[in-house]
Amino acid sequence: MPRKLAAVLLAVAFVSGCGAEPGFTATLTDPVNVDLSWPDDDPDVAGRIVEYTTDPHGEYTILRFVPPRQTTYRHPDLMPETRFYYRIRPFYGAVSDAVTVSGVATPASSGPPVSLRAGDRSAAPASFRAEPAPEAMVRFSWADRSSDEDGFLVEIEKPGTDGFVPIEMSDPGTTSAGLASMPGEEGASYRLRAFYYGPASPVLDRTTGKG
Repeated sequence: MPRKLAAVLLAVAFVSGCGAEPGFTATLTDPVNVDLSWPDDDPDVAGRIVEYTTDPHGEYTILRFVPPRQTTYRHPDLMPETRFYYRIRPFYGAVSDAVTVSGVATPASSGPPVSLRAGDRSAAPASFRAEPAPEAMVRFSWADRSSDEDGFLVEIEKPGTDGFVPIEMSDPGTTSAGLASMPGEEGASYRLRAFYYGPASPVLDRTTGKG
C-alpha cells in the first residue's frame, strides 16, 4: 500500500445495488481527476477505505485509508479515456495505547482472544511497541488479542497535528511490521488498531476524458 476546471457531471452508474454509504458520489472535475465524497454519518466509524478498479469483475486496489471525519478524496492524474470504478468501505475496531519510538511496550493483557465485533476493549492489540531500526526504519511489534480481525493498521499522530491517521496495514494474525520514518515524523506517536470491515458502498463509475 502506498503512502502517497470546469465540472463535468456524468450519470451515476450503480454496479452494486447494496451496501452502506448511500451519499457516496464521484465527480469528474476535469478530464483526468475524479473527486469522491461521502457523508460523515457514522459516529462509530474508525475510518474509511477508498478503493478503485478498472475491471468491475476484478480485485479492487486501495487508494487510501482515511480518518473518520474525512469526507472527500481526489484520485488525480488518471489515465485518459479509461473507465474507473470506485467504492468505499468503513472500518471499525479496537486500538492500542499510543507509544513513541522508544522500545517501551504497553502492558500485555491476559486471557483468550476476544471478538472485535462484540465491542470489547480487551480486543485491542497488547504489548504494542515502536523501536528504532537501521536505515531510518521503525519496527513495530504487538500481541494479537482479537479473534476475528481483518487486519491491523498502524496509525500516526505527527508533532503539531491533531489526531491519528492510518499509514500502514498488516495482515490478520501478524504481530510485527516495519515502516520507513519520513521527514517531520520525529517525535511522532503511534498506535495500532485491530480492525474489521463494514459493508461496502454502492460502486460508482466514471470515464475519464482526453488527456
